[in-house]
Amino acid sequence: MRLLATAIVMGVGTIAPALAIGLLAGKALEAIGRNPEAASKVQTAMILAIAFAEAIAIYALVVALIIKFV
Repeated sequence: MRLLATAIVMGVGTIAPALAIGLLAGKALEAIGRNPEAASKVQTAMILAIAFAEAIAIYALVVALIIKFV
């Protein structure tokens, strides 16, 4: 039962950030395409948002490891 819970946590915890990162990158590219002068500001905000989204996947990994080994 623990292995199933671990798999579910990792599955859900990595799909959501992956979708978020894809949407962030797509919208950032659209914004840069519409306003190339603001590319540096958009890129900075995009990288920061991607880092926060990736942190969610790391939290899911930590929870999965706790479920598996504790």
